[in-house]
Amino acid sequence: MSPRLQAEWQRLYVSPSSPAFQTWADDASLTGPEGRTRAMVLSVGRPADWASLSAVWQAVQSELGWPAPAIAVSGVDSYQLWFSLVVPMPVQDLEACLAALCQRHLGHLVNLGEGRFERRFDLNAGALPSREVRPGQWSAFLAPDLAPMFADTPWLDISPNPQGQAELLSQIQSIQPEQWQSALAQLRSSPSTKDASPINEVSAPATAPGEQDPRRFLLRVMNDESVDLALRIEAAKALLPFSAPR
Repeated sequence: MSPRLQAEWQRLYVSPSSPAFQTWADDASLTGPEGRTRAMVLSVGRPADWASLSAVWQAVQSELGWPAPAIAVSGVDSYQLWFSLVVPMPVQDLEACLAALCQRHLGHLVNLGEGRFERRFDLNAGALPSREVRPGQWSAFLAPDLAPMFADTPWLDISPNPQGQAELLSQIQSIQPEQWQSALAQLRSSPSTKDASPINEVSAPATAPGEQDPRRFLLRVMNDESVDLALRIEAAKALLPFSAPR
């Protein structure tokens, strides 16, 4: 376990009164005994759907004024958004907030089958990404511009570099109490999905800002020594069709 990665996990997602704050273990809860937590997770999977989840990722920033949540792949079948709060909040408040966000931005998934999206609050330390979930499949936090690469395989094939994961999380900020209260008021006053104007689905760019050629973008990622090795390998795999002999 990387001390720096554990420190970032604790900075963002662990309530001071929780068992995980006292003794770090995979089965230690991130939620305090009073039922308050700092972490909430929204997943879209079966199949993984970054185009839909990215609409939420962008909306919480542009509409609610929240800092960008961390993006992760589950290691099995879904993308995740990991939200962090400065002050632990009651689980029922988090549930109401994410339910409203899903109603606004993921309502189009309701007719596509059960279980397409999931909201999680009562988490333990073992749920945090950077784990081998299945043999040869790791969950991991991702940089936003790399998220679209994992739609078909929402996992890493090798263990993510702990320092790289810690560096990604170091750029994530927690939702301030005033931002949280303002968002709750806005969501409660919004019309229901049935009455509201249709939400435009916003897809994340398939390439980094300024990159128009997917092949050039993947080459840049593969050759960038500052990028986590596991992500460079994924970029190399994605380039295989471009390099196949004709």
